[in-house]
Amino acid sequence: MHHGAGSSGLSFAVVGHEIRKQLPSAGVLALDCRGHGLTRTPDDAAPDLRLETLASDLYRSIQATKAQMGWPRLPPIVLVGHSLGGAVITELAKSARLGASLLAYAVLDVVEGSAIDALQSMHTYLSTRPPGFQSVESGIEWHVRTRTVRNSVSARTSVPPLLIRDENGNDAARPWRWRTNLAATQPFWEDWFVGLSKKFLEARGGKLLLLAGTDRLDTELTIGQMQGKYALQVFTEAGHFIHEDLPERTAMTLVDFYRRNDRSALVLPPKVSELLAQGKKV
Repeated sequence: MHHGAGSSGLSFAVVGHEIRKQLPSAGVLALDCRGHGLTRTPDDAAPDLRLETLASDLYRSIQATKAQMGWPRLPPIVLVGHSLGGAVITELAKSARLGASLLAYAVLDVVEGSAIDALQSMHTYLSTRPPGFQSVESGIEWHVRTRTVRNSVSARTSVPPLLIRDENGNDAARPWRWRTNLAATQPFWEDWFVGLSKKFLEARGGKLLLLAGTDRLDTELTIGQMQGKYALQVFTEAGHFIHEDLPERTAMTLVDFYRRNDRSALVLPPKVSELLAQGKKV
């Protein structure tokens, strides 16, 4: 699972728990991408957040997990990505680097057209966001009050890793600052989303698009949906952090999506030669 810009792997903590309740055999891997959460890279001073780099990071994390677990081969994989993470997992799916291990991929509340449009107002959003908070609890309260995250249980898990205490800051009243400087990621914004719809439709594997509103669909995805090229689910009660707002419903949707694409559950009819060998008429 890959989170969106400014978030962390714990964005998927609650929905991951719900997935495990509904599908105990599932394994959940949710990483902090470079420049986010607790992940550190040698080039943190000027992080390389190009889409290709982030997709390679995700691939290497999956391979590192395989080695750590001692698996002879990768298990069946369903990639899940929210916002920027949706672009990252689509890039990895399109590259075919996971081979036959990739069953399917699910993109949460991001499409190319609306994402690129939203970039125009990103600076306005960042300028209205508090530069810091008095405490972690204040940060959680702000996210819930502004309906950035509409589920307080999710917010209590996902918000703390977004903040870091700045002991040397100029504002002693609000020492808890944002861990990731979103404004500094601006050079990469268009690279993340340009061409997303085309790649989403063309990559091999089952496809799910989970949105908080149908108005987010662009023309290419609307046509693809009418042609049955992917599954579409819309949760109109949710905000942008759809998996945090409605973790149980999101988990149910993802588990059902996995089961529909699970090749191990596929039962093929017997061959004619096998029936004849059993003395049966065909």
